[in-house]
Formats: sequence, C-alpha cells, structure tokens
Amino acid sequence: MTHTAVAFHFAILRRTRAVLAAGLYRARAGGIAALLVATTLGASTLAQAQVPAPEIAARSWLLMDMTTHTVLYSQNPDERVEPASLTKLMTAYVVFDWLKQKRLTLDQRPPVSQAAYKAIGSRMFVDPRSPATVEELLNGLIVQSGNDAAIILAEAVAGSEAQFAAIMNKEAKRIGMQNTSFVNASGLPDPNHYSTARDLAMLAMRLIEDHPEYYPMYSRKEYTFNNIRQPNRNRLLSTDPSVDGLKTGHTEAAGYCLVSSAKRKQPESGLERRILSVLMGAASETSRAIESQKLLNYAFQNFDAVQVYKKDQPVESYPVWKGKAPEVKSGFAQDVMVTVPRAQAGNVKGEVERMEPLVAPITAGQTIGTLRVRLGDKVLSETPMIALETVEPAGWLVRTWDTIRLWIK
Repeated sequence: MTHTAVAFHFAILRRTRAVLAAGLYRARAGGIAALLVATTLGASTLAQAQVPAPEIAARSWLLMDMTTHTVLYSQNPDERVEPASLTKLMTAYVVFDWLKQKRLTLDQRPPVSQAAYKAIGSRMFVDPRSPATVEELLNGLIVQSGNDAAIILAEAVAGSEAQFAAIMNKEAKRIGMQNTSFVNASGLPDPNHYSTARDLAMLAMRLIEDHPEYYPMYSRKEYTFNNIRQPNRNRLLSTDPSVDGLKTGHTEAAGYCLVSSAKRKQPESGLERRILSVLMGAASETSRAIESQKLLNYAFQNFDAVQVYKKDQPVESYPVWKGKAPEVKSGFAQDVMVTVPRAQAGNVKGEVERMEPLVAPITAGQTIGTLRVRLGDKVLSETPMIALETVEPAGWLVRTWDTIRLWIK
C-alpha cells in the first residue's frame, strides 16, 4: 500500500515527525547497507563540508565509503574523461554476467580472430593456434590489461567488438552510469569513448558487489601466460596490504588513472570497511599510486561508519486503526548505517516521517514511513521504515467504530 494510495483512499493523511534519540551502535559487523538518496553517488561530498581534505594532483577523482555508499571527497567527478584501460572494468563486468547466466564457461576456449591477434597496445600474447580459456583471458584482461584478451572476450560474447560495445552501453545505463559511452572493449582512444570519475566509481562498486566470486582476480600481483610473466600495474597491491584491486589505465590524453579499493578494520568497533578511490589524469605512474594512497588513507583516518539501527530492530510502535492489534512495531529491512567525520557519531540524529493513519490490514515489510539521518543540518541518508509484523483487519464492529473515530478526528 503506497503513501499515495493511502491518502487517496482515506482522504486523510497526516505525516508525523518524531526526532528519535537513536541509540547509536558502533558497527560491529560487515556488509553494505544500501542506503538511498543522500548516501548515493549523486550525493554532495561529505568531506568538503566537514573535514579538511588533502591536495590531490590529478584531473578528477572520487572517494567513496562502500560500507554506506557515501561520497567522502571529489573533484570534477562529472567531467568527461578518456577512461583508457579502465574500460576493461565494464568488459569484465559483462563477461562475469555471461558466466553467471551460464552463457559462457571458464574452461571455454574462444577462437582468436585476426583483430585480436593484431591488437595494439598492452597484450597477453594469445596464440591463435592455442586459444586461451575464458579464465585465462580474464586474468590476462585484469592483471595484464591485454587488449587482445578484451577483443577475444568481446567476440565470444557478442560476435563482434562493436556489438559488444552496444551491450556495454546498455549495462552502463542499467547500473546508473549517466555520462558514459563505450565504442570498444579495450579502452583505445575514440572521440565517442568517454566516462567520468563518478560513473567509474559506480561501475567498480557494482562489480565488487554483484560479482564477489571473481573479484579476487583483481588482487593478483602478476600473471604468467604463454611463458610471459607480466606484473599488475597497480603498484598499491605491493605497497599497501589492505588494497585488493582494481585497475589501472593510461593513454596520452587520459593521463595515468587508477581505480583502487582497500579494506581495513575501523578502530574501536572492529568493522571492516571498504573504501573505493577513482583517480583520473595523474602525471605519472608513480603519481597515480601516491595520490590514490593519499585518498585511501584520508578516508580511513578521518571518517567512521556508524550503525544507527540494526536490521529488524524494533524502533517504535505506532497505533493501528481497524486492526486486530492496536499497534504495529516498526523497523528497517537492512542495517541503517552512515559515514560521519571521526568523533561525530554522538551528534547523529534520526528523524522519522511516518504515514498516518495506519489502517489494517498491514503486512510485515510494508513501508510505513521514512527515516532521515542527520548530522547537523546535513541529511546523511533516507531509509524506508517498515512494519515488522502483520496486523490483520479486525471484526465488523471494531472497523465501524474506528471509521467513526477517524471521521471525527
């Protein structure tokens, strides 16, 4: 039963706000709370309003706490840039989808076309006389950044690289990449091939969340194929034990780019948080590693993830009209978590906007309000509040009496 439907049916709808003394819990468990609106990638940057941020030498960047999907710090996040080999994040994402749908198998050996064999740029050196498996191609794509691997996988999925690019663009639109266009699977320069730091963060986030079984490939420091050993160009994998991905990219126009992710335990709470950094247009390979490390350290050292409410934790009971029970317990379908500047957890407030009147029947899981979590004047998140139990309609006498009471009220 939607908010609009209730208002129309009963011709009476009052929204009640109650500021809750939300007993804050420091997070003690992992997992990602999919908080909406204020904590999405479209949100304003938390760092710029709360915590002095470091100077970063790059064209654009975006820093996000994946535990709450909160953008902590960004610069030019919506500026169109050449994604270079970061394109291969989407190439892999599509292949992972095909594997999940059993339209490809890891031991399958796609043929090597002349286009793939003659690919320019970085390669894994696949021999047409001895095709690689899909699993080998994925390692060549992810670790070695092989353009030949990208083309072979694209042709295996779609028949041609052009058709594969159409699938890439369809997937980009589906997952919310609003300012991205792909024309090839490898990231070779083209005027119509572009993305943004925000869109690439969205892609990396979805890749990690949607395909965790394949994500460990991104932590490999080197890969040997065809007796050729090539190192992963992501230097942070060797210098920071908490870093476990994702991908580098470089062209003359794009500069040096890096999408990186790290997991570390939060002091006091022990929560293992994942931070995601997207850095575009650094001046050198060394610079992209240094600047990305600065972003990751800044996030871990200056922000905390805070659990405001636990999943299915009863928050408050609200009166129900025309029901067998006089009240219904309210709560949330997921842990309600927010990211705040360190030492600011005690200043977080919860504000509930609930539907009124609540009229039976009410089904467990039904939305009955919204929780807005604030830090001062800033809304950190909005989360649907749900009924934690079902309330069946009462008998004829109670329903009639409550109808009269509602009319008088």
